[in-house]
Amino acid sequence: MSAVSYSRVGSASESAQSRGVIFIHACPNAVAPHLEWALAKVLGTEVPMEWAPQPVAPGQLRSQIIWSGKQGMGARIASALLAFQHARYEVTEDPSSGHEGERFAATPDLGLFRATIGPHGDVMVHEERLRSLIVQSTATGESVAEDIRRLIGQPWDEELEVFRMAHEDAKIRVLHHVS
Repeated sequence: MSAVSYSRVGSASESAQSRGVIFIHACPNAVAPHLEWALAKVLGTEVPMEWAPQPVAPGQLRSQIIWSGKQGMGARIASALLAFQHARYEVTEDPSSGHEGERFAATPDLGLFRATIGPHGDVMVHEERLRSLIVQSTATGESVAEDIRRLIGQPWDEELEVFRMAHEDAKIRVLHHVS
């Protein structure tokens, strides 16, 4: 596993720092450079990704980057990737001091999923979301179990699992954003 580090000079006290991972599980070959440009705009630095063929989806590529930057950067990264509707990806932001973690997952069929991640890596579902789910399920007669599956991202996990396994031999690049 190789790691490449990128950094920008800035004051560490400007904002609380966080870190996470961007997993591009599958992206059409022609889209890869555009995705890199979108990430560079958000991260404020060039993002030369190390792409590998995605064996699960011929004609598509995969890559992953470890990033560090200001808290909330994971959401900004996920928002920038929304433009790439044919890509399958996950963006994580680890929990940090005074800040819950986040996980974003996207597939062409399911769209974007967002979850709060606790300090031990668990998906956290806040009380008001559960209350709303119960009220909605009671009113519509829909299955609470199916709604909970969606709240914790299970359909996204099921669709992405085969793509994740292809990353096991991937090289990871490390990106530092300190402004």
